[in-house]
Amino acid sequence: MTRIAVTGAAGRMGRMLIEAVANHPELALSAALERPDSSLVGADAGELAGLGRNGVTVAGNIDQVIDDFDVLIDFTVPAATLANVEACAGAGRKVVIGTTGFSAHEKERINAAGAATAICMAPNFSTGVNLCFKLLETAARVLGDEVDVEIYEAHHRHKIDAPSGTALGMGQVVAGALGRDLDKVAVYGREGQTGARDRDTIGFATVRAGDIVGDHTVMFAADGERVEITHKASSRMSFARGAVRAAAWLREKENGLYSMQDVLGL
Repeated sequence: MTRIAVTGAAGRMGRMLIEAVANHPELALSAALERPDSSLVGADAGELAGLGRNGVTVAGNIDQVIDDFDVLIDFTVPAATLANVEACAGAGRKVVIGTTGFSAHEKERINAAGAATAICMAPNFSTGVNLCFKLLETAARVLGDEVDVEIYEAHHRHKIDAPSGTALGMGQVVAGALGRDLDKVAVYGREGQTGARDRDTIGFATVRAGDIVGDHTVMFAADGERVEITHKASSRMSFARGAVRAAAWLREKENGLYSMQDVLGL
């Protein structure tokens, strides 16, 4: 059995991850983490996830459990994730990263950590979303410069970064297929007299409302027709299952930085 640690154990995603690990035949939860100041440090991780006691006590510091797991799954915030990645790299522990909102410099630090351990990082671990990435690449290559590209995403009111990491990932896929630099062509908002649209731009629209788990649509609009590729998540369990699948896959891998596309063979 591969031993798994879950960070943010008391959060919505953390509880889903604990459940997904419990349902995987080759994995076992051996550690759980929360913020040091959390009132839930010391609680039973199984009870937090609604599964009943499993004997795994929530810790407030990764150093307390660094010897207790083989793979860490982290869906928290950039600062916490970076600290955890560097701790894992120093101890030879592998990491699955579902956190989004990293700066370019922070991504470089994660890439550097891949020299010391195996890391799987993705903006979205849903199998369906990663299939969409492949479909988007194909659509962009076929439709080429004859279409306008717009990306719409919607998430719950508690999400703290925008656009979503998934939307940005979709933009990167499309821009790469079209030979464009997303940093130069992305438009993240429009207001007032914007003038005619530049064909090379890739637009992003963001919605934050209610309890929306995650909706993403990429529109390829030409004169007379348009193609839309859409993914809608109705449960965070789709992300959790994908992350757990990545953790199982990662255990046999050498040091390096991998993506969910690698896990799925896409």
